[in-house]
Amino acid sequence: MEQKVIKELTTNEILERLDEEKRQLVKLKLNHTVSPLENPNKIKAYRKTIARLETELRYREINGEKITKTVKI
Repeated sequence: MEQKVIKELTTNEILERLDEEKRQLVKLKLNHTVSPLENPNKIKAYRKTIARLETELRYREINGEKITKTVKI
């Protein structure tokens, strides 16, 4: 996911996407542990996407937007 696409998302959409990306990363890591992935670079791509999402959230927080993070169990 590119940065300009992330900037267009609302804060709630970013939070939802971040949660989903983190879940997918955990699944990929587990699958890679059990049996090697065909393309292990996917793990790297998910980490970068998560970092981009978190960076955009931090940028919005610094610029005065109130961000409410919810924890799903």
